[in-house]
Order: sequence, then C-alpha cells, then structure tokens
Amino acid sequence: MSRMKKNIGLWGRLTSVVLILFLTFAFAMFQGGFVSWFIFYMSLPFTIYSVLLALYPIQHIVASREIHTTQVRKGGSFSATATIYRKIPFPLLYTVASEQTHSPSLNKQMAGQHQKMVVPGFRKVSSWTYVIDQMPRGEHVLEGIHLEVADFFGWVKKTVLLPVQQTILVYPNTVDIVYRPMESRYDQGTMAAPFTLVKDTTMTSGLRDYQPGDRVSWIHWKSYARTQTLRTKEFEDRQSQELFLLDDRRNSEKFELQVELVASILQSIVRANSSVAYLSVGRNRNHFPLVQTEEHLQRVMYHLAKVQDDLDKPVDQAIGRELQQMNTSSLLYVTSQLSMDMVQSIRKNAKNLSNCMCLVVATKGENLLAEEEKVHQYARSKGFVVKRVSPENFATVFTEVSRQ
Repeated sequence: MSRMKKNIGLWGRLTSVVLILFLTFAFAMFQGGFVSWFIFYMSLPFTIYSVLLALYPIQHIVASREIHTTQVRKGGSFSATATIYRKIPFPLLYTVASEQTHSPSLNKQMAGQHQKMVVPGFRKVSSWTYVIDQMPRGEHVLEGIHLEVADFFGWVKKTVLLPVQQTILVYPNTVDIVYRPMESRYDQGTMAAPFTLVKDTTMTSGLRDYQPGDRVSWIHWKSYARTQTLRTKEFEDRQSQELFLLDDRRNSEKFELQVELVASILQSIVRANSSVAYLSVGRNRNHFPLVQTEEHLQRVMYHLAKVQDDLDKPVDQAIGRELQQMNTSSLLYVTSQLSMDMVQSIRKNAKNLSNCMCLVVATKGENLLAEEEKVHQYARSKGFVVKRVSPENFATVFTEVSRQ
C-alpha cells in the first residue's frame, strides 16, 4: 500500500512538471517575443531532467557497508563506510544518504544527525564515512542505506532503501573490580578468606626459589642441605567456592548501571580464576550454570548486551522455584531495589545458604528513603550483607565489604 502511494505521488509530481513545461510553451506561443521564449528555453533543461529522473531506475542501485569498529562498548563510537554502486551513469545531483534501523534507542541517538549530502554526478561509485557517538547498549540491526534523490528545485523526489543488513552488538561498560570471595571452604570446615585461592599445605606440588615473605615452614631444608640454596615448597591451590549470582530485570531508571555492575562482577570473577553460576530473571529466565572461562564470559556478555528490563511480576514470585533448586552456600543478589518480600523469599527457599550479599544499585548522591532503610535493616538483622553501590565505588564493591 505504501509503495502504491509512493508511485502515485511520483507520477503526480511528474504530471506537475509536464504541466509546467506545457504552460511555459503555451505562454511563449501566444505571447511571442524574446522574453517568453527565453523563459521556455530556460525551464526546458530543468523539466527534461526532472522527467528523466522520474524514469531513472533508482532501485537498481546497490550498496555495501564496511564496519571499522568490530567491538563497541556503551557510550563508545561506531564508525563505518557506506558505498553505493550504479550501472547507469545518470547525473544524480542532490542525494541524501542515511542509515535506517528499527532500533528505538539507536534511532533516538541518530535523530536529525548522520545524514550525508552527496553529489554523485556521473560517478558510478560513491562512498562516505560516518561516525555515531554515544552508542546505546543493545543489539542494533542496520537495515540498509536510505537514499533520497531530488532534482534542482525539488519537483521530483525519489526514495529507496538499499538493503544492507548488519548487526551491531554494543556491550555494557565494565569496571575493573578486585574480586574477593564471600567465603572459601576447606575440607576441614568454613572460614572467611580475603583471597580467591588458598594454599593447601598438605600437598606439595614442587619447588621454587625462595622469595622474601615466604614462611619458614615452607622452606625445603633437605634441598638447602644439598645445594646451600634456599628453596620454597609449592603447594596446590584449592578452592571450593560455590557462588550464585542473581539479578532481577525489573523496570528501573538504574537498570543500565545494574547491567554494568553485573558485567563487571562476572568479568572480575573469571579473571580471578574463579567460577560462578548466574541467573538473570525477567520475562524470560536466562541461566548460566557455570561461568568460569573466557568463552563462558563471552556468552554472558552477549546476553548482557541484549538484555532489557522486562520483568513483569514481583521478583520474589518469579524466582521462588529457582531458589528452591539452588544448591549453593553463597548468594550474590544484585538489584535496583531490595524488597521485604524478596528477603523473606530468600530465607524461605534457599535452604543451604550460609552467606548472602545484596548489592543495591544507586545513582550518585541518591538519598535512601525511610522505607528502603527499613528493608535494609531487616535484611541485615537476618544475617544478610546489604550494600548500596553507585558507579564511583563499583571497583571496591568486594574489598569494602570484606572490611566490614
């Protein structure tokens, strides 16, 4: 239907151009004289060009796009070069080119910008490079290059979408966090530990040169007696940290900050050679039972690049069954608002839980409401660690908690 309206509009404009040509010719015929014929001959090239432009098969133009930035972070810049190819060297004058996408956030960012005026002339190949700043997080599909051509006076205008579909994945920003596990478990029991990995001094794996700070009990005295060189025993690193990361995707103005915090936490855990199970709760539940390697991390980052705040029910109702099935001793819960129902749901359904840390995302300078303070105090009274975190202290979220 829209194509039919476009064709009707084009032929209507073409009829107007032909009418202009007929009127100037009629004026010259009946009026006579130099001035009237001068007007006719002056308008003749413009009207002929408009007629030829209306008949020009603009839909036969082909476009391509070369992306220069392979990976984009939120707030970063995206750069690409678009090229159009033509078989018929018809002289195109005023040509406006722009990207077309159905992504609302990207359309908002590009509103009124990133349109390029080119004058191809007789050239068969024309290209231009553009940059989009402050890219929003998400999966954005570039549908193609939108071209609009016009004649000298705008009598005839033609538009076409040259399909060149490509997907841009904009990842969330991350902050370097020094990871400190909430709890480290040994075969002998449980203790709080500020290190990711702990030494099991019952199992020796080798020897190395002595370094200042090594314990005297770690020195291999038999080797020293033979070589007169201090050597230190190396022990196996053992860890059985069971951590479960949970975040809810409730609608919130702080959702982007929440995504950045979750991405930073997961990145810090993987880089600390630790592992975590991750569950993202929204309209759909996205569960990653093991995040330990860079490959696992890339899968999670792909999810975090596309995720939206689409939770359409109370989080305690959406997560109750998962908490019952969760077999972990440590829970890290990231949210934009901690509720009394969620605290009670965790206590009721997470049977084997011994540690729970709730990270409540806040904006810089945001004041804590009295009702929120009441919920936080209630959670602390039940043994939860509750911490409000804003972007300026994302990097110390674990180290500050470990000092408490």
